[in-house]
Amino acid sequence: MTLRRRVLTKALLSAGLVLSMTGLHAADDLLSIARDAIGNDAQFQSARAQRLATGEKLPQARAGLLPSLSLSGTTQWNDVQVRKPTDRDAQYNSHNFNFQLTQPLFRWGNWVQFEQGQLQVAAAETQLALARQDVLLRAAQAYFDLLYATDVLTSIEAQKGAAAEQRELARRSFEVGTVTITDVHEAQARLDLATAQEIAARSDIEFKRHALALITGRVPDALRGLRTDVRFSLPEPARMEDWVERAQTDGLGVLIQLSNREIASREIERQRAGHYPNVDLVATYGQNKTVITFAGNPLANETTSGTVGVQVTVPLFQGLGQESRVHESAYLLDRAHAELDLARRNASLQARQAWLGVVNGIAQSAALRAAQLSSQSSLDANKLGYEVGVRINIDVLNAQQQLYVTRRDLARSNYDTLMSQLRLKAAAGQLGDDEIAAVNALLE
Repeated sequence: MTLRRRVLTKALLSAGLVLSMTGLHAADDLLSIARDAIGNDAQFQSARAQRLATGEKLPQARAGLLPSLSLSGTTQWNDVQVRKPTDRDAQYNSHNFNFQLTQPLFRWGNWVQFEQGQLQVAAAETQLALARQDVLLRAAQAYFDLLYATDVLTSIEAQKGAAAEQRELARRSFEVGTVTITDVHEAQARLDLATAQEIAARSDIEFKRHALALITGRVPDALRGLRTDVRFSLPEPARMEDWVERAQTDGLGVLIQLSNREIASREIERQRAGHYPNVDLVATYGQNKTVITFAGNPLANETTSGTVGVQVTVPLFQGLGQESRVHESAYLLDRAHAELDLARRNASLQARQAWLGVVNGIAQSAALRAAQLSSQSSLDANKLGYEVGVRINIDVLNAQQQLYVTRRDLARSNYDTLMSQLRLKAAAGQLGDDEIAAVNALLE
């Protein structure tokens, strides 16, 4: 049995063992990984809880516009002693309770706070959408990182097998005296190097599997790989400036800062309302009951009262504290303007970087596919040349190395191009399930 056949037989036996270990478990695809990430990623769950918490800002702000009702009451025992002009003692119980209804009629600060609550909820919704985009990107990156690590191991194993075959060929040629012992040592050195690289590659795969589990909450059994016939096309629209404009207007980070700016702008108005009068409708109902024991005779006194009126409160002077809060809010608005400008610049940069990543990735993948064909042809020619004696062993080993490096670089370029496509969509605020499904359709 030739070495090539032994290597192939070993590979088939290993594949059978893997299939028997995995049983009927189907390989995960990008959609299933994305669903697990949405359901289990700790960062996204934190963002979801924050969204629910922020949602309570609206009913809290609305409470300042709705009526409030309070009930108060007391009961007490009284012991009264009168010494002059006559000595008299009195012991009695007194009870009272009071209902008060207050309906704000004009509290401008409360109304502005209600508008702020609406803006805060909208900002929280956008923040959650941004967190969802982030977890999809992280899941996709971890998915392709694991695929690439697997591709690297596959390439190293193939290189190791080829080096072992070349070593056997050199050894037989040395035995018949057609080559020197140097050829055997060179092939052995490449085989030893591939063995060391294989150990590192297996360790990297294990790390990448658990890095993906950090996001999804489980370690995947197997992943569906990228099809070998995948070809990429330019993003639509094909102009970079169109994507930059979308990112600056529709990017989720920009929309969050727009909401924050509006909230800061209304905060100035809310603080200025501290100088305005407050007008409330106030209605009260109360009862006071007293039972007095005087000269051994109990006497009862009970009064009931109810009032309805309008209460006006005018702040006149508050130690200049309100003026300071207005100035503070103005400075915070300036900060919000600056953060909005920064968000737009970041969105522009991210869109440009992602667009260039897609365009350059398409060109690089095409070039590497051509280089792969050329490397394969070079390897075949060097093998034939070695057999007829016009090439030496190191030429064949170098050609093998070049082929496997090109395959590895092609895989990396393909994955980077896919990630650039997803990041371009995210920069424009358009990354969702449909975009993940489109990439998933490119898998085996």
